[in-house]
Amino acid sequence: MIWLTWRQFRTQAAVMFAAVAALAATLAVTGPQLADLYRAAGSSLVDRLSNSDQSVYYAGLVVVLAVPAVIGMFWGAPLVSRELETGTHYLAWNQGVTRTRWLATKLGLGAAAAMTAAGLAALAVSWWSSPIDRAVNGGGATDTYFPRLDPVAFAARGVVPMAHAAFAFVLGVALGLVIRRTLPAMATTLVVYAAVQITVPMWIRPHLAATDRTTVPIEPGGAPISIQEGAKEIVTHPEVPGAWVTSQQTLNAAGQPAPVPSSFADCLHTESGPPTLQQFDRCLADLGALGYQQQVTYQPAGNFWTLQWAETGLYLGLALALTGFCTWWIRRLT
Repeated sequence: MIWLTWRQFRTQAAVMFAAVAALAATLAVTGPQLADLYRAAGSSLVDRLSNSDQSVYYAGLVVVLAVPAVIGMFWGAPLVSRELETGTHYLAWNQGVTRTRWLATKLGLGAAAAMTAAGLAALAVSWWSSPIDRAVNGGGATDTYFPRLDPVAFAARGVVPMAHAAFAFVLGVALGLVIRRTLPAMATTLVVYAAVQITVPMWIRPHLAATDRTTVPIEPGGAPISIQEGAKEIVTHPEVPGAWVTSQQTLNAAGQPAPVPSSFADCLHTESGPPTLQQFDRCLADLGALGYQQQVTYQPAGNFWTLQWAETGLYLGLALALTGFCTWWIRRLT
């Protein structure tokens, strides 16, 4: 059964592992030079990277983020739906192999290959990007490069991509079992996986490890401040290198959450257009004089591996739950 499953699966696996090998080879060529540059430049490395380095950096992110989605669509969704759609499941389940064992073999081999492909891609990208990650965590400019805890970079580092791949694969299998048609199952897998990838960083990941808080004074020359929602919301950018800011709120003089007073918007209003830098600083000084401060909640850089292992456990748990669902569902199919 294992040999038959591998023969049916080897083409998809060969394509994926060839793409991962090509990525690893590309990174291996430029990786040592990047490490040497970091040893010489330290946290200023991000200011000395070339456009080609930046392109490779973003390409690595895209590839690792895409691998689980591709696996779910092209490995998971057709695995059973193709059999059900063409009717070949009747033959497969009447060859002396129970449908439960048939499914378990396919799920086990597919999940192992999915985690291996995603793990190798993540390992290569994490190795190549490690000098940039260390530079950013050390206080290097972050306008172009993401801290490791940033939601975009986090999903392309460490062990989390392996869990994402396992979940995406089993998700595709489950949706294929329910929908029973290959193309709709592939499309639904992509939509559901994308929805989960948006939901987890926004509402779940921030609570998987203890956060830190800091209170930033609102004053000219302090932490960079930007204004949003027509001067109704203040956003500060405190000096917490490598951290992931999960939320922030404005506090009044009593230390209680409060909206920005309307007087601040009136102060910034000019008939000639946007306020000048001098006017902006004066309005900030007036707001600070009223006792307003900004409270920032963030995940510190040191929580990277805590969050990695916690999210890995979360996605593997979801994959196991979907595996149980698949086992139950396939037994009731007629």
